[in-house]
Amino acid sequence: MIYIVQNGWQIIVTTLIGLAVGAAYHAAAGRRGRIALGLTITNFVAEAWLTAILAGALILAPPKAGAWVMAIGSAVVIWIGFVVPAAVVSLRSRGIAAGAVAAECGYWLAVMIAEAVVLHAVGLVAPH
Repeated sequence: MIYIVQNGWQIIVTTLIGLAVGAAYHAAAGRRGRIALGLTITNFVAEAWLTAILAGALILAPPKAGAWVMAIGSAVVIWIGFVVPAAVVSLRSRGIAAGAVAAECGYWLAVMIAEAVVLHAVGLVAPH
């Protein structure tokens, strides 16, 4: 997990990009308003952890398909393998409509791809 410390600024910048994508998504969906400080902190910490996991995947991704393909591919694999199932189970078990769940999953795909693009563009340091 030393790679998290070695790539700290990249992870923080990318986390902020992910939060900005989220803010734009929620604004476009008509969900405006203030978010409580506690929820903002929770969102930042959770998003930073997701970004750190994505950074680790990008560092470890085999370069056989090309760097950009692996960056986007890693984001999609993490999204479909972890984010979608967790979102579907969590949201549907609370009675959220399937269309809203699909929209939320689409939002997370946009976040993951944006974060992968930023992480790849700024570069990551492999652990040493």
